[in-house]
Order: sequence, then C-alpha cells, then structure tokens
Amino acid sequence: MQANHTIEASNKVTGGSVHARHWRLRPDVDFLNHGSFGACPIPVLDLQQRLRLEMEAEPVQFLWRHWEERLDPERNQLAGFLSVSPADLVFVQNATAGVNAFVRSLDLSPGDELLTTSLDYNACRNVLVEAARRSGALMVVAEIPFPIQSPDQILEALLRKVTPRTRLAFIDHVTSDTGIILPVGRIITALRERGVETMVDGAHAPGMVDLNISQLNPAAYTGNLHKWVCAPKGAAFLWVRGDFQDGVQPPVVSHGNNRPRPGHTPFQDRFDWAGTQDPTPWFCVGEALRFMGSLLPGGWDTLRDTNHALAVAARRALCDHLGVVPPCPESMLGSLATIPLPDSLQAEPPRFEGKLDAMQARLYDTSRIEVPFMRFGTPPRRYFRISAQVHNRIEQYQRLGVVLKVLSGC
Repeated sequence: MQANHTIEASNKVTGGSVHARHWRLRPDVDFLNHGSFGACPIPVLDLQQRLRLEMEAEPVQFLWRHWEERLDPERNQLAGFLSVSPADLVFVQNATAGVNAFVRSLDLSPGDELLTTSLDYNACRNVLVEAARRSGALMVVAEIPFPIQSPDQILEALLRKVTPRTRLAFIDHVTSDTGIILPVGRIITALRERGVETMVDGAHAPGMVDLNISQLNPAAYTGNLHKWVCAPKGAAFLWVRGDFQDGVQPPVVSHGNNRPRPGHTPFQDRFDWAGTQDPTPWFCVGEALRFMGSLLPGGWDTLRDTNHALAVAARRALCDHLGVVPPCPESMLGSLATIPLPDSLQAEPPRFEGKLDAMQARLYDTSRIEVPFMRFGTPPRRYFRISAQVHNRIEQYQRLGVVLKVLSGC
C-alpha cells in the first residue's frame, strides 16, 4: 500500500518556479530538459509574431529594403554580449550549421589530422568525418573518461593525441551528453603553443557561462541562442577570427560572394543572405538578451549563478536519493548535470520508442516528466541529464528522484 501511495504522489506534477509564467510551457509537465531545444519566453515569442505579421504584410520592404537596418543592430547587441567585434560575427540557424561552414571550408590534404574528443556531439562528429573522407585527412579521437575527476584529464588526453600533422582541434565548450564544462581557455592556449588551431562548439555556452570569445581567441566559435539565451529556434552565430575568414563559406552559397555592401565585411556579405528564409529568430536576439538579463537583480551574472546553483543542488538531491556517485566535480557543471541511473536499471537492454529511450518515454507518459536518457561509455552505462533554467525549482527534481526510485524497485 505504501508503494502505491508513493507512486500516486509522484504522479502529481510539481510545476515550475514563479518565473514559469513567462513561458508557455505546459503546466501539467515538469520540464527538466531545457538543454535540448530551449524554450522561448512569451515576450520574445510575441515580438517574433509581430515581426512575422509585418514581414507578410510587406515582404519586399521587410526582407530586402530594410534587411540591414534590422539585422545589424541585433548583431551589434550580440557582439557586446559575446565580447567580440561585429565585423567577425554572423548569424546562422544553429551551431551545427556553423560547424559545417567552418570545417567544410578547410583546405585539407591527405594525411592531415582532425582532432576531436570522445565527448563531442554526434552531428558535429559527422561533419568532421565527412571532411576527412572528402580530403583524405584522418580523424583522431582523444578518449575522455567519464566519470571524470578533473579538467586536467581532458587537457592531458588531447595533448597526447597532437602530432605534427594535426590541423585543427574541435572542442565542445559544454558537452551535450555528459553536461560538463571543458577548460577551453587552457586547451586553446596549449594547442596554439603546439601550432594547432581550435574550433569551439559552444552550442550550450551562450547564456550558461560567462563568455568572452575575444579573450579565448580560437580560430572559430559557434553557439546556439535558442538554448540558454532563450531566443527563438533558428538563432545561432558563427564567429571566425580575421585571419581565417577569407576561405570560410556558408553552408548555402548565395549572392554575397559577388555583391559587396558598404559597411560590411566580405565575411558578413557571404553569410547574411542565404536566400529567402524566416529571419525573425535573428531579429529577436536583442530582445531575448534584454528580457533574460532583466529577470533577476544583477542581470546575466545572477541568472547564470542561480541556474548553476540549482543544477548543483538538484544533482546532490538526486544522487543522494538514488544512491549513486556524482560523475564529475561540481566545479565542472554549468546549468546541466548528467547522473548515472542506479545499478538496478543498468542491466536493462537498450529499447527505444521512436527516437526516445523507452524509459524516457515511459517517464513522460506516466509521470509527465521531461528529461533525456542516454547510454555511452565502455562498457556502456545508462545516464539521465537534468537542466536548470530559471523557470525550474528544486521540487521538480525531487519528484524526479521519487519516480526513478520507484521505477528502479529500490
């Protein structure tokens, strides 16, 4: 009877924080997966809708005559947020598009080496694989342990794989599956000392970490704005250092290759217009930066610290409740945390319902909790990953712990 009461209580959705009113998230779902696709606040969505109506009322005015006067201010605001010059910054639809643009523009030769880590994102790994296949270059993977004890293990694993043939290192700023922050500043510096340039996949970094790209100074940096900045889907950026810009082509080559515009760099000309598309996600970036930065006293610094503190507290509670060991130090966390499932759930064979792990689907269908599950490592182990955004509260993670403990039979 007690178990039934526990299950019944766990199926009562907790609901988000007082800030959840700014989102259109379903109130009957505990949404703990902001990290996958983000979620856009109502004021930003309202602006996007107004822009779309304006675009459809007069498409030529919106998309052609007044393009630059809408795009450039958004770029300038984003440049200030990232601490870069607008001249080196362009918008793309997502970080994967940014990776495609830079990596596939490299002039590689047979025998060149592309260095990545075992924690990279699968879609971006595929870009490297294709670039290597077309050129005859080699893919080299630095194996990063997870669980992990220290950022030093990441740097050491990478440096062991550097050779005189290493042309580019591809590094995540914040890993997707494992949810850890890599020491990108140290990595970029150590690799440059060995003659190796770095591209950083910062898909999760903008809005999660205090980001100063000019100070990092990699060859290229790409990041999503639909995740922790909470801009609409389709808002992302690519920054390329000046000495690498000449050869970089966008995923779609269009008018900009031979139609220069006054006041814009050739790099911007190539990327700013890829053909007819909905540009409203880019035109909402400034409002997303403003709105999210105004939610808490202290602005973005307070928001990042608050989300980090919630992620840390939630991971502590879940690990204690499930009796599992945290797989990395708290200092390596931002607003994500990946946690191993209890041993009783490790033996289950992998089963999927469409794209989802069967347990992830079950958790949503029976308890209305949205959280991703994954399996990786050697031997493979099962994990789940939580996200912490200002619309969440600790009780949602505590409920997740109760439900998982019931499912594990503990």
